[in-house]
Amino acid sequence: MNSSQIFSLEGKKIAFSGATGVLGHAMAMHLAQEGAELLIIGRTPDKVNQLVQEINSKGGKAWGYFADVTDEESLIKMAEIIEAQHGRIDTLINSAGGNMPGAVIRPDQNFLDLDTHSLRKVMDLNYLGTVLPIKALLPLMLKNGQGNILNISSMAATRPMTRVMGYASAKAAIDNLTKWLSVELAHKHGPNFRVNAIAPGFFLTEQNRTLLTEADGSLTQRGNQIITHTPMNRFGKPEDLLGALHWLCSDASAFVTGTIVAVDGGFSAYSGV
Repeated sequence: MNSSQIFSLEGKKIAFSGATGVLGHAMAMHLAQEGAELLIIGRTPDKVNQLVQEINSKGGKAWGYFADVTDEESLIKMAEIIEAQHGRIDTLINSAGGNMPGAVIRPDQNFLDLDTHSLRKVMDLNYLGTVLPIKALLPLMLKNGQGNILNISSMAATRPMTRVMGYASAKAAIDNLTKWLSVELAHKHGPNFRVNAIAPGFFLTEQNRTLLTEADGSLTQRGNQIITHTPMNRFGKPEDLLGALHWLCSDASAFVTGTIVAVDGGFSAYSGV
């Protein structure tokens, strides 16, 4: 196999949750442009259909499937439809996730202000929202004798940050799951099954834009703290994820499993001095 072949995504069937967000959209468009067949999973039909239409209009191949990643029953039904239409999947990308204000401890609050209901929702969305799609779709990899799972972690998983307690805890669980499941699948189903994660640094998205930048585009205090702790001295751009994404979805990373790849401009390497 030559170098171009090991990086080829042509014809790979990739199921992708959370693809309608800013980062997910860039990732999905890249994979489609490289010849992968995208099975877009989401709970909002309008957003899913819009992305599917955009991919197909640009010469890619995509299908939409509607399911709530925290609802096992809806995922099982979705998996049955995918199996009937496609027979198998090669890769599952778990990008669904997010935060809630109640699971954040603001500077004017303390731990006792934590909203337990919000915390549970954040854990469900980020952790169960990764576990349950894997459980539902793994059989479509097992029948094919190979599978590739890619989770989305965060810098907050290994370097817990002030405020985002619930989100950081949930992403730490994603790191642990990634490593645990990589061993589980390799031991019980063989070396053609692998599980990895990408841990993005700080990227400007709709979710965090007001937290990191002012209306005029200047940095907030928190945004400035992040930039001063990022050796590359900037926020990430969606396209910064595409190299690691492509590598982990391709056969070029066939001997890589249980790994969390930081795409963070050096944030995790910098001690602050």
